[in-house]
Amino acid sequence: MSAACRVHQRLNRTNRTRSRAALLSAGAAVAALVLSACSSGGTHGGGGDTNFVAGKDGISTVAKGSRVDAPDLSGKTVDGEQLDVADYKGKVVVLNVWGSWCPPCRAEAPNFVKVAKDTAAQGVQFVGLNTRDPGTAPAKAFEKEQGITYPSLYDPTGKLMLRFKKGTLNPQTIPSTLVIDRDGKIAARTLQALTEEKLREMLDPILAEK
Repeated sequence: MSAACRVHQRLNRTNRTRSRAALLSAGAAVAALVLSACSSGGTHGGGGDTNFVAGKDGISTVAKGSRVDAPDLSGKTVDGEQLDVADYKGKVVVLNVWGSWCPPCRAEAPNFVKVAKDTAAQGVQFVGLNTRDPGTAPAKAFEKEQGITYPSLYDPTGKLMLRFKKGTLNPQTIPSTLVIDRDGKIAARTLQALTEEKLREMLDPILAEK
């Protein structure tokens, strides 16, 4: 075998090794993303002086005088309409982060549909934040299947989620749910799928505020 052939074979082996390493690295990254993206939640905060109290029920709350403003949550919805959550100031907003690919999101969706219908007359506005769906078609199919009629912002890359500052009740898993009070401030958060009972438990105290 010529020297040129031996060099060519060594280069091929090196390239194959590098390709396998790149694939393994990419696979690990995807696995980590999936594990962090669709979980049953937790009680970890955003770091720093959070001012919130993490309850044993998995619901974290902030006293009225210590709350911070919700970030700019505006953009196109799953249906292609323009939406700005700030326009709902004066109402209590329930913000639910979800993906059509997420089993816990599917499990909790009927509870959100029911409570949204029951509380609409009390000045509660539900808003979804759809993320990591590659297109709007799966999200639309999910909404139709679940009977969801309230709007959902389309946030495939998680840009809106990253607008929440560290040290606040920021969404960290999918699903996550936040309650924004009538002044546009973040009042409560959970990082887990919610039963109807838990959703009402989270919402009712903020709804009762004057």
